[in-house]
Amino acid sequence: MPPPRRRPGGRTARIRTQVLDAVRAELGEHGYDGLTMEAVAARAGVHRATVYRRWEDVGGLLADVLEAAGDDAWRPPDTGSLRADLAALNQEIQDSLTAHPPIVAALIAASFRSEKAERAQRRLWEDRYAHCESIVDRAVRRGELPPRTDARRLLITATAPLYHQLVLLRTPTDPALPDQAADTAALAASVGAFAEPPPADDT
Repeated sequence: MPPPRRRPGGRTARIRTQVLDAVRAELGEHGYDGLTMEAVAARAGVHRATVYRRWEDVGGLLADVLEAAGDDAWRPPDTGSLRADLAALNQEIQDSLTAHPPIVAALIAASFRSEKAERAQRRLWEDRYAHCESIVDRAVRRGELPPRTDARRLLITATAPLYHQLVLLRTPTDPALPDQAADTAALAASVGAFAEPPPADDT
């Protein structure tokens, strides 16, 4: 197993924070097409040579913003029930996708334009889904779900309507959507829609 990543401290960490904050601000205000190394350096108050040396290009900046998001201590909701956990998770997603400036939505859009950002985005989502599997594990232990429920399939079913409506269709925010999507997924899961078949008996 590789050793845990170590983030630099001191002046290097301060510069990284300044630059990544500037990336988020520029991306939220101008989108991917308006994001430049020069604008980020100016906004961060950092010499552009430093930005080029460390991040190389816009893709490197976006990738590091996404890597930084994965460094936080975020954990999924734990309310005591599957339906409420999924609803709370969906509410967090909806809040992030409709925030102003629209940084999360802009990062998702940028991942379709930058290979570095796309790889970092995939790593972040894998990390988030892995953390969220605890929602399903707890529900199985409480007896809300059948054993061998496929956590990833259930989580995608519960959260996909948020991304479909808000990112793809860009529909107005529906306050009821987080609960509705959670209800649908939890009901389907409770009757075994995401349960894997038992292993075949070789005897």
